[in-house]
Amino acid sequence: MSALLDAASLRVHYKAFLASGRVLLTGHSHQGWPDVAREGVIAAWEDAAAHVDDKWGAAFAQADALRQGVADRIGGAAEDVALGANTHELVTRFLSALDLGKRPRLVTTSGEFHSMDRQLRRLAEEGVEVVFVDALPVSTLAERLAAAVDEKTAAVLASTVLFETSTRVPHLAAVTAAAHRVGAQVLFDGYHAFNVVPEKLADFGPEPFFYVAGGYKYAQWGEGCCFLRVPPTTELRPVFTGWFSDFEHLEGPRSSAIGYGSRGADRFAGATYDPTSHYRGARVCRFFDEHGLDVARLRQLSLRQTGRILRGLEGYDVLTPREDAGRGGFVSLRVAQAGAVVSALRDDGISCDARGDVLRFGPAPYVTDDEIDRALEALRRIAPAAP
Repeated sequence: MSALLDAASLRVHYKAFLASGRVLLTGHSHQGWPDVAREGVIAAWEDAAAHVDDKWGAAFAQADALRQGVADRIGGAAEDVALGANTHELVTRFLSALDLGKRPRLVTTSGEFHSMDRQLRRLAEEGVEVVFVDALPVSTLAERLAAAVDEKTAAVLASTVLFETSTRVPHLAAVTAAAHRVGAQVLFDGYHAFNVVPEKLADFGPEPFFYVAGGYKYAQWGEGCCFLRVPPTTELRPVFTGWFSDFEHLEGPRSSAIGYGSRGADRFAGATYDPTSHYRGARVCRFFDEHGLDVARLRQLSLRQTGRILRGLEGYDVLTPREDAGRGGFVSLRVAQAGAVVSALRDDGISCDARGDVLRFGPAPYVTDDEIDRALEALRRIAPAAP
């Protein structure tokens, strides 16, 4: 195992985000950017000013660097990565490629994040059969998802780490196998694993399957840097399709038949976008590489930080697994009036968040033990554990 990362020594690289003195326990939502992220933003401006409409060659190079950053972290090839501004855009593009007329059934869990959950519930209002498999108990979730797949199923969509409780979902390769038996598609949402949990494509069984995530959280890339890893052999044809999906044939004659690029990921490309986010994300990727911030070391530090939080929550209704292997990158607990607790903690200089009655504490590589202890002390004062 490589040397443990030291949060205190990393803080010099995050001066802008840490200048206020806030304790940023929002690492599961929006991590601070390293100061070099500003270099990426400025480079995007300078390329636009220098090249105007000819800036796209430079912009596409940044996009390629971001794709490589994804591949380095989850395995696979950079050319299989489609980029998008957010995961909703990419998931909706995936859904539009399914033949819901012939296979009018989607299988998911009750623990999906709002963006996908909302979209699936809206499809259910339009007559699509959406099966919401109860996320609890997580130990049998993959088995129950697999059992819900039948020959009417177009796709299974499920998270690898649950956004409310930071619980890892085991045995997801069983879901892939069940879908393959009936010809259904699979999409895994790895947003709460990407760059904090050592999660590789090989963990999910044989191809084909899709994997969606982004850099807003643990990768520190900021907004506009999400991705869909596409199986290279896919022949799906998204209905929600942008003109970048056949960019290589742009100069050819128009045809009544809609074509797609030669690579699977091309089919899920979008259209004109703000490239600033890719400049910023690519520069942060380079920063992580320069400082040895690989996923294994980030995981090691994250487990130590979340373990410290868990030890400080004795007496509270903790929802996150205490065993290292079972948890993601944050800690959840149930408290009364969680929203009001968040506000009171914020007044005390501590940033965290809540989902319903669930309070979430998410450390990041630059968060020190002293800051964690300060947050726990404030919580015990504001919302004491039940006697």
